[in-house]
Amino acid sequence: MFDLIIEGGEVIDGTGAPRLRADVGVFRGKIAAIGDLASASATERVSARGRIVAPGFIDAHTHDDRLLLMPTTGPHPKLSQGVTTVIAGNCGVSLAPLVTTNPPAPLDILGNDGWVYRSFAAYLDALAQSSLALNVACLVGHSTLRVKHMADLERAATPEEEASMAADLTAALAAGAIGLSTGLYYPPAKAATAQEVIAVGAQLKALGGIVAMHIRDEGDAIDEALREALHIGRELGVGTVISHHKLVGTANHGRSVETLALLEQAAQGQSVCFDCYPYNASSTMLLPSRVKQSSDVLVTWSQPEPGAAGRSLKELARERNQTEEDVARALQPAGAIYFAMSEDDVSRILSHPMAMVGSDGLAHDVRPHPRLWGTFPRVLGHYVRERKLFSLETAIYKMTGLSARRFGLTGRGTLAPGHHADIVIFDPDRVNANASYGNPTEVSSGIDAVFVNGKLACRDGSTVCAGAGQVLRRQGALL
Repeated sequence: MFDLIIEGGEVIDGTGAPRLRADVGVFRGKIAAIGDLASASATERVSARGRIVAPGFIDAHTHDDRLLLMPTTGPHPKLSQGVTTVIAGNCGVSLAPLVTTNPPAPLDILGNDGWVYRSFAAYLDALAQSSLALNVACLVGHSTLRVKHMADLERAATPEEEASMAADLTAALAAGAIGLSTGLYYPPAKAATAQEVIAVGAQLKALGGIVAMHIRDEGDAIDEALREALHIGRELGVGTVISHHKLVGTANHGRSVETLALLEQAAQGQSVCFDCYPYNASSTMLLPSRVKQSSDVLVTWSQPEPGAAGRSLKELARERNQTEEDVARALQPAGAIYFAMSEDDVSRILSHPMAMVGSDGLAHDVRPHPRLWGTFPRVLGHYVRERKLFSLETAIYKMTGLSARRFGLTGRGTLAPGHHADIVIFDPDRVNANASYGNPTEVSSGIDAVFVNGKLACRDGSTVCAGAGQVLRRQGALL
């Protein structure tokens, strides 16, 4: 007797294997059987005829730390596109362990009023006690640790400060965090040395953690920045994730051929991979130094001028008879979308065998990048169905099985008996990202149903159950 049988669908199991027509039986939140279940008894049957049945998508790169704690009051930006698990705490920014009412940029991408957790354990407990819409595994932000322990962020940490940060990281790993993230590109960590990161992460290997790195530069100095990140990963002896791999600035278009070759070479001697998103525009804090790299810049939010959200920096500069850099300075603190990438690079990086899919969406922006709502359907619709960049089986693997393996999410990411029943049913002919730069919060098409731990969480884009998620603590964590 099954709780649920999803019948008649084309099953793509998340391993990269060819699809097969089969039924999927679910019992007590886990997959109990895959095959011909026509004669089996079930409390509920759901038809998936003409549809793909796949593992729920894993968003390998998010900033959902605070979003996860907020009540769901309508369509959910992740559930509505088939995501059932997110990796939070990326780019050196995690909501804990730090208490403040005035977080420096880019920590303010998580807002200003959620910084109340003195320990990472307290944050994970708050997640576990809340009504989680989906599953979450959490990284600890190096920049967050710097802000907590250093009065002066414009220098490298002292040995004492490194030890304090390392102690917090060790405690977080013991509580269930899965690793450390860095944001060496951003002001709070720009002065940090590679040796500082290595010292802070000294216990990662012993405790089974990973390191995810927003590298120091993604433009002219990307080669040096990648080598630094790879050096840190080797010294720590842990799996290394290069965050949102991309090339920015016209002068660097096409250089993904070189960077991918560098990563392939490194992978022969260490565990390394990367995540990416399927758009040729990035989004982060508004930085005057990024303006000249970009063909256009859209403001996503501005504290002194809220009305600037959604406006082009070029248009604002013309209206004010100022330079774009001057306008950018006047709008701070603020966020922006930068059009500075080559579509050829995006396609080359996305199609690489080491590439996982991550949205990098910023949930608290007034006018967010459309990747927050559309990343996974865009891969399936635009890159698979329309452009035929790779097969549907490969796309699903990049969104599920590969990410689960790299982040150590046991029992997730593939459809197999005994695994957790995180499942998405979608129409391969209709799935599409409707979110755009003009209308960034439009719900995607073609995602019929999303199950989180065996419970129906979303149907046709509408949230059905916003409390089926779980905190995925590092295996071996001291609970």
